[in-house]
Amino acid sequence: MMQHLIILPVLLPLLTGVALLIHRGGALTLRRTANVLSTLTLVVVGVLLVAESTDDTIRYYAVGDWQPPFGIILVLDRLSALMVMLTSLLALGSLLYACAGDDEQGSNFHGLFQLQLMGINGAFLTGDLFNLFVFFEVLLIASYALLMHGGGKARTHAGFHYVALNLLGSMLFLIALGVLYGTMGTLNMADMSAVVTTLDTADLGLVKAGALLLLIVFGLKAAMLPLYFWLPRAYAAAPAPIAALFAIMTKVGIYSIIRVYTLIFGEQAGPLANLAQPWIWWLGLATLALGAVGVLSAREMRTQVAYLILVSVGTLLAGIGMHSEAALGALLYYLIHTTLVSGGLFLLVDAIAQQRGKAGARIVQSRTLTQPATLGLLFFAGAIAMAGLPPLSGAFGKALLLQAATTAQQYWLWPILLGSGLASLIALSRTGSTIFWRASGEKTGITLGKLRGAGVLMLIGCAPLMVAFAGPITAFTQATAAQLLDRDAYVESIIARGDTGGDA
Repeated sequence: MMQHLIILPVLLPLLTGVALLIHRGGALTLRRTANVLSTLTLVVVGVLLVAESTDDTIRYYAVGDWQPPFGIILVLDRLSALMVMLTSLLALGSLLYACAGDDEQGSNFHGLFQLQLMGINGAFLTGDLFNLFVFFEVLLIASYALLMHGGGKARTHAGFHYVALNLLGSMLFLIALGVLYGTMGTLNMADMSAVVTTLDTADLGLVKAGALLLLIVFGLKAAMLPLYFWLPRAYAAAPAPIAALFAIMTKVGIYSIIRVYTLIFGEQAGPLANLAQPWIWWLGLATLALGAVGVLSAREMRTQVAYLILVSVGTLLAGIGMHSEAALGALLYYLIHTTLVSGGLFLLVDAIAQQRGKAGARIVQSRTLTQPATLGLLFFAGAIAMAGLPPLSGAFGKALLLQAATTAQQYWLWPILLGSGLASLIALSRTGSTIFWRASGEKTGITLGKLRGAGVLMLIGCAPLMVAFAGPITAFTQATAAQLLDRDAYVESIIARGDTGGDA
């Protein structure tokens, strides 16, 4: 049974999603129950996969028993297990919030939600670039529909830009895959890692072009400068539970960059070794700096949280560009923190907006909130976590990254990272004082409620928990970084066992 566990994060949401779409006219309570149970099961599966990955054995599941490098495979290592568990936790918090009423705006919400999870999990588990493209398309098609859940002019406008840019990204992805397959003869990532070291000199230019095209595609998915302009408007317009779930979407791009440019075009790629690192380093720092400017200039809370995600994207990209095991482990800790807390902030901002009448999420003086103490405490925790203040997880993650920087990197990383934290603190302080201290008038808003409260608390509450359990979490992320940089172990686990008909 355990050997089939790897495919469950893809198979379970696929079956649940199709069933919910077929029975979209059924009772809402049954659809909610099926979605929540499926997502809870994914959380359990994610925990089991993480536990299984701790022995540092890289496992794969050969669909149809076609062995690599020819068949479709799903690969389980520490990183893929971590990302699947992170996705399921974020999805559960978002879904609990949605089940308080946001899901009633469209009959297809629950089915599309599960198909979105299928695409995200598949992208994290796949062992070849073509199926990474396939899962990208699955999650993007579902996200197109979820973005416009409930309709409205703002969502339709934002959705158009989102669709147009991602279709362009898909086209570039296919071109890159064609170039790489034509020159390397394979799209299995382990096989590509072995082939890249034996390339003819005549093919190096084409492979380099394909690799840099992939960087553009993954940079678009991750919202890397100058490809991030679609994100603030799309995330601000999306329904709150969908915006929260979208917090993992940029991490799909980050994951793809980590995977491809450590495994295939990493340290041991011969003439193409580390070809993307300088680009990632400088563009990451630029994304970080301009994201901080966006946080300061935002006049609406949803837009502000969207720019906070850009700040985190820049931080993660800079960590990748630092190109060291310590930096990779640090950025993985920070990735967990920022995904969960930013998702929680999207939910919290929506809850605050519902208690402010016509002012909604705009950062202007308005009526007194119905639950100022509860929402204020949650906002305070989320704000200091995202700004990177002690004693919560944001400060711990940034400290790890700053510590991992070399002397040459410190001159750039320290002022930009700390400056972005200061900018975020100033902006969030202004928002908090406007929303909670300058409010007046009658309390008439909708209370948070148990389901919404559970969703928000589950995600923002991870900030103190990640500090309480910082020891085992950082031990896992550092071991994950070491495994990622051990290219030979990955290749031997997939190709050597595949050649001998190893168990799948």
